[in-house]
Amino acid sequence: MASTRAAIRYAKAILDLASATAVAELVNNDMKTIATTIKGNLELDTFIQNPTLKVEVKEKALLEVFADTNAVTKGLFHLLFENKRFEILEAIAIEYNKLFDENNGIEIAKVTTAIPLDAALEAKVLAKIATISDKKIVLENIVDASIIGGFILRIGDKQYNASVANRLQVLKKEL
Repeated sequence: MASTRAAIRYAKAILDLASATAVAELVNNDMKTIATTIKGNLELDTFIQNPTLKVEVKEKALLEVFADTNAVTKGLFHLLFENKRFEILEAIAIEYNKLFDENNGIEIAKVTTAIPLDAALEAKVLAKIATISDKKIVLENIVDASIIGGFILRIGDKQYNASVANRLQVLKKEL
């Protein structure tokens, strides 16, 4: 889902409020839960995106689905109810997570491999990334068998492709 300027503004406002009340990390966990739940549940996503449903119904349902969330997060639901903007909830959650990580010096490194990383290899990758970046790195492993072997590392807007599939493509171009 593409993030909108409105989602970014909501996320900034919620982060400011959560930081002021010292619950930014709790709200971050709520936002992660919200984003993964909406992304992983087509029924919930369709429900939220449905323009024919009343916003009162959407707010009540979200308060039930995410009943164990923080008061700031529940306040976001009410704000979206008042402004009739529930369709951007997932984008707000994603943007909140990005802003929270940025404010805390955390960077996400995505490593795509043909098989899942084991603990030893993950430690080696983190050690190598530490020489490149001065931020705290959180490693996200994506398994994609089509790369055959090797890895693709993406940190921010930088990418290093050391996959076998990429090397075969280069070799094919050379021949």
